[in-house]
Amino acid sequence: MKLRFTPLATENIALIADYIRERNPAAALRVRASIYESLQLLILFPFLGRQQKERGVRKFVTPRFGYLVYYTINEAEEEIVILSVKHSAQRPEHDDM
Repeated sequence: MKLRFTPLATENIALIADYIRERNPAAALRVRASIYESLQLLILFPFLGRQQKERGVRKFVTPRFGYLVYYTINEAEEEIVILSVKHSAQRPEHDDM
């Protein structure tokens, strides 16, 4: 499996890093790296995330900082499509089952 990011997901990660960078530049690098590192788990275990109400959408919570990663699995293309990334304090992108 490979990862593919939607433009929204890419923008979400950039905004997260920008927000943290304003307060602590070193922390912004750590958080961003942690998000990308945790996504490696999805490559190994694509069904690790919890199924959401919207068909095909799953939610994975990053272990270290608790960011919510919404994604779908495209088995035909052997890719995981990252739809969005949100902080757990933000309004969820999709609803849990």
